Amino acid sequence: MQAKVHVTLKTGVLDPQGEAVRHALGGLGFENVASVRQGKVIELELTETDRAKAQSDLTDMCEKLLANTVIENYQIDISD
Repeated sequence: MQAKVHVTLKTGVLDPQGEAVRHALGGLGFENVASVRQGKVIELELTETDRAKAQSDLTDMCEKLLANTVIENYQIDISD
């Protein structure tokens, strides 16, 4: 089973990396970019075959390690 966890900063949390990317894009002539929010994607290969158990385990992983839930949101995508 394959899983992807998308982690992004919550709305209202400053994103200095996103701002640096926006600034760099402007320097390359892409002046129409108003803002950039940067995140990360974590890909996992799971041996679990029960989808509900995998979802539960992934939520625990996110809550305990993969995302800082004080300032980040996460979204879990599972495929067989």
